[in-house]
Amino acid sequence: MNKRYSVVGLMLAIWIIAFGIYGVTQLHVSLNLEEPVVVSYERGRPLSSFFTGLDDRGIIADSRFVMIVAKLSGKARRAKAGDYELLPEMSSLDVLNLLVKGKTVKYKITLVEGHNIKETLSRIASHEQLIQDLPSDINELMPFLGLTGHPEGRFFPDTYLFDRNTRASEILVRSQVRLEKVLAEQWQKKEEGLPYKNSYEALIMASIVEKETAAPEEREMIAGVFVRRLEKRMRLETDPTVIYGLGDRYKGNIRRKHLREKTAYNTYRIKGLPPTPIALVGKEAIYAALHPAEGEELFFVAKGDGRHYFSSTLAEHNKAVREYQINKRKKSSEYRSTPDKK
Repeated sequence: MNKRYSVVGLMLAIWIIAFGIYGVTQLHVSLNLEEPVVVSYERGRPLSSFFTGLDDRGIIADSRFVMIVAKLSGKARRAKAGDYELLPEMSSLDVLNLLVKGKTVKYKITLVEGHNIKETLSRIASHEQLIQDLPSDINELMPFLGLTGHPEGRFFPDTYLFDRNTRASEILVRSQVRLEKVLAEQWQKKEEGLPYKNSYEALIMASIVEKETAAPEEREMIAGVFVRRLEKRMRLETDPTVIYGLGDRYKGNIRRKHLREKTAYNTYRIKGLPPTPIALVGKEAIYAALHPAEGEELFFVAKGDGRHYFSSTLAEHNKAVREYQINKRKKSSEYRSTPDKK
C-alpha cells in the first residue's frame, strides 16, 4: 500500500515539475504575431478576461500560466487600463509587465500655428481617439473650459501626446496653459519701449506676424514694420486681418469693397491693433513681436516666392507693388490669353 502511494506521489511530483517547466517555458514564448498590434485593456475588466482574449485570438498559447504569476505576485491588482502595443518579440510575461508599468500607446494631435480657432476645433473633432466633449457653439467654448475672453489665439500650437479616452477639452486646457506660460516668459524678456499695453496686445501682433510670412527670417522684420506704423499712428493695413474679419465670406480674393468695409478687424479702416488675435501663434512669432527688427521700413509687398520686399517710402513701395504684383498679374494674364502656337 505504501509502495503504491509512493509511486503515485512520485508520478504526481513528476507531473508537477513537468507542468511547471512547461508553464515557465510558455511564459517566455514569443507572441504569435507577425507585426505589432494594439490591444485594449478596459478599466474594470478582469485581467484574466484580457489574457483569455489574447489566448482566444492565438496571440499567446496558454493564458493560465501568466495569470498564475499575476495573482501570486500581486501584479493582477496593479495592471493599468489603456491601449498597449504588443510586439512579436514579446512574451506573455512581458505583456503582464507592460500593463503593470502602464506603458500605454500614446496618440498625438498637432495644433498648427496660423490656424484659426475654427480650423483648430475642426482638427480636434476629426481625431478618432479623443472623446469629443466640446460644445458645438464656439461662443460657449471659453466658459466650458473655465476661461474668459475670446478663444482666438489663446491656445499654443504644438504636438500633444495623450492616452485613449482623453477628452478633447483636456487637450485645449493643456495648450492654453502652455500658451500662457510661453507668453509670460517671453513678455519678461521683451524689448523696452514697445507700443503694447500688455502681453495680450503682443499676442495679437504675433498672430498678424504669423499670418503674414512663412519665412522664419522675416518675422522680426515684419514685426518691425508694424511696430513702427503703430508708433507713427499709421494704420497697419494688413490683409490677414481683413480676411479674418470676413470670416466665411472670404472666397480666396480680397476685393476693393472688402478693404472699404469697416469691420473690427479691417486694419485698412481702423487704427491700431484688431481686438483679438487672428490665429494660433508659435513661440517664434511671439519672440518677433517682442523683438522687432530695427530699421526705417514702413511697407512690404509679397514677391510671390513666400518672401517680401521691404520699403522705407511710399514711392519705393508703390514701385515694388508694380514690379511684384501688378506687372506680374499682367504677364500672367497675357500668358493665359496667348493662343498655343501650332
